[in-house]
Amino acid sequence: MQVRINHVVISVSTGDITAWKGDIIVNASNSGLYGGGGVDGAIHRAGGPQIAAECAVIRQKQGGVMPGEAAFTTAGRLPNLGIIHTVGPIWKGGGAGEEATLARCYISSLDLACARGARSIAFPNISTGIYNFPKKLACETALSTVVDYVQSTEPDKLPLDTITFICFEPDNARLYEETLKTYI
Repeated sequence: MQVRINHVVISVSTGDITAWKGDIIVNASNSGLYGGGGVDGAIHRAGGPQIAAECAVIRQKQGGVMPGEAAFTTAGRLPNLGIIHTVGPIWKGGGAGEEATLARCYISSLDLACARGARSIAFPNISTGIYNFPKKLACETALSTVVDYVQSTEPDKLPLDTITFICFEPDNARLYEETLKTYI
C-alpha cells in the first residue's frame, strides 16, 4: 500500500526492518541506546558491535537520548547508510504528553535524515511494544505527523522521496494500510 504526497511516496509493508535496503532505518531505542528487545535488539544484533560502540560514544557525550529526540549512527553490517535511534514515550494513560512526544520522534528522525541528504527512510512501529502505546493511536500519530511534515516542508529542503513504515506484525500493517488510505 502506498500514496504519493507531493514528491514523496509513503508506503507500508510487513517484515523485518533489518532486511530493508534504503538509506536510513529508524530504531525504536531506549534512552541509554542499549540494544534492548524487539526491533532495538534486532537492529543491534544485525548491525553488529559497531552500532553499540557508536551508541556508547553518544551516551558518553550527551548522556543518551531523551524521549522524542533522535541520534544518528552508521549502520554497521546493515545495508543502509545509517541508523537513526529515536526514543518513544512510555504510555502512561495519555495524560503525560505521550502523543506529542511520539510525534517528535518522527519529526526528529525526519529532520536528521534530511540533514544527511537521505532519499529514503524506514520506520518501525515506535512505542507499541513494551512501551504499551495504543497501536491505533500510534499509527494515526505516525502517519499524520509524517504527512504534515512532507506537506509543510519546502521541496528543495526535503531530499526524501520514499518513506516506508515496516510493520513486524500483520495487525499493525493493516492499521497502517487502513489509515494511509484516508490520505488518498
